[in-house]
Amino acid sequence: MIIVEEVQNEKHKKEFLEFPAQLYLHDKHYIRPLNKHIEEIFDPQKSKFFKYGTCKRFLFKKNHKTVGKVAVFINTCYEQKQPTGGFGFFDCIDDQQTANFIFDHCKNWLQEKGMEAMDGPINFGERDKFWGLLIEGFTEPLFGMNYNPPYYKELFENYGFQIYFEQFCFTRPIFAEVSRVFTIAYERNRRNPAISAQPMKKNNLKKFAKDFTEVYNKAWASHGEGKHIEEAKVLKMFNTMKPIINEHISWFVYENEKPIAMWINLPDLNQWFKYLNGKFGFFEKIKFLWLKEFKKNEKMVGLVFGIVPEWQKKGIDGYMIWKGTQHLREHTDFTTTELQWIGDFNPKMIKIAEALDTTVTRKLATYRYLFDRNKEFERHPIL
Repeated sequence: MIIVEEVQNEKHKKEFLEFPAQLYLHDKHYIRPLNKHIEEIFDPQKSKFFKYGTCKRFLFKKNHKTVGKVAVFINTCYEQKQPTGGFGFFDCIDDQQTANFIFDHCKNWLQEKGMEAMDGPINFGERDKFWGLLIEGFTEPLFGMNYNPPYYKELFENYGFQIYFEQFCFTRPIFAEVSRVFTIAYERNRRNPAISAQPMKKNNLKKFAKDFTEVYNKAWASHGEGKHIEEAKVLKMFNTMKPIINEHISWFVYENEKPIAMWINLPDLNQWFKYLNGKFGFFEKIKFLWLKEFKKNEKMVGLVFGIVPEWQKKGIDGYMIWKGTQHLREHTDFTTTELQWIGDFNPKMIKIAEALDTTVTRKLATYRYLFDRNKEFERHPIL
């Protein structure tokens, strides 16, 4: 018999954090997320998403031993064709009956609140972290990326989940030859005196936050379920990122003084966090600073790439990538870059990634389950 316990006290919170470490004890690729990054998601004082929805966490026990966990939630920030809830931070032993029990619990909880479908595993937050089930490429996860054993795919699909969209991660060696198409685009645009490229600098984050906001809202906000982003929020994000910003790897392109494109990258923090075992107290912070200073990080992560509509298909992507790549080759230790996931519903970005001569090195999937099993299933619309 499986017992359900809602996460309500410090003992429950600790078990929610510790269970994955036990489950993946012998998995050499698993990197434990920092406890603080998980707990902040479920803290109403720190997560804005409690203003737009509700969330509960549960532990599942059999014979007094934890066999699974999950967070289930409603987030009204994302518009869907039918009322759709979500769940994430799912972990489970390799047992279909146990997984079915957890999925049923999520379904019942959401149905009671008027939902007609559920997506998972997703985040009670933005799509840039803890989103999707790993189905190919079981290697060390990037910072903020879900990781799970291969058997999870069967647990989901045997229950009846269907893929709502696939998420591709593309990798490219930094010193591989830049595409000839991009080289030509660079040569063409560099002769235009109005066009210039600048790396992001820590001492002027207010300016770059403003430029990011302008490019993002023009390039992305009108896409599907996208939302306009506020400059104040971007500046807060940049200030939070400031200690780990590398000034050689994030670039903006301008027409005169007007921002028209951006390419935002960060070092992969998991290359340092994997030595901290989920903790970030005083001693771990000292260790992190030491690692950051002396432990070479050879992997960077592409977070956002955007070009304003009036400059798309004019080679600005090639200009920015060629100039940025030449610079970071000279000034950094990075040997590989991995583009954060791109959904199969975004063929434009996939084409850009492919034009970089990248290789798909991992694939995740966002699954959907319709409560009315007679209703026609539809995948995420193409942008």
